[in-house]
Amino acid sequence: MGRVVAERVLRAEPRLGDVRVLAIDGPSGSGKSTLAAAVVAALRERGVPTALVSTDDFATWDDPVSWWPRLREGVLDRLALGLPGHYRRMDWTTGRPEPGPLVDVPVPDVLVLEGVSAGRASVRPRLSYLCWVEDPDPAARLERAVARDGETSRPRLIAWQRFEYGWFSADRTQPHADASVGLTGADQSR
Repeated sequence: MGRVVAERVLRAEPRLGDVRVLAIDGPSGSGKSTLAAAVVAALRERGVPTALVSTDDFATWDDPVSWWPRLREGVLDRLALGLPGHYRRMDWTTGRPEPGPLVDVPVPDVLVLEGVSAGRASVRPRLSYLCWVEDPDPAARLERAVARDGETSRPRLIAWQRFEYGWFSADRTQPHADASVGLTGADQSR
């Protein structure tokens, strides 16, 4: 599926200056990071300058989506002007998130923006392609997220899933997606 999505984004028009932005959005534990890695690998294999930014580098348990101005000002607005971007990644190694290392984002041909809220309404006019990834089984998604983040994160992940449900209902991300992909790689593109 990574190669298919890579081809589609390359056929799409740049809408962030000269940069094509692919947003990969969907609930936690649905496979967004896996798809993003496959797309980035496919693009780089073709020699396409590509950058990957994850919303996990910004979000915290207590601030799941309101951090967006940091991403917009530090990365998106700068790339739109043809300037390299930068942001401070949240460091989770201490057990609680705190500002971590500075991450530079060179001006790519394709920016892959991956994670919960990557395809939010406020950025959609600047997206070249929006891909929704979902496993409709919340229990399976929770178990994958716990396997990834550790058993101690289970209560926080349960609360996060409740938040996501409300967020996606209000933001209406999925109905605006150019493609919907499930864990099987099934593609329900428009």
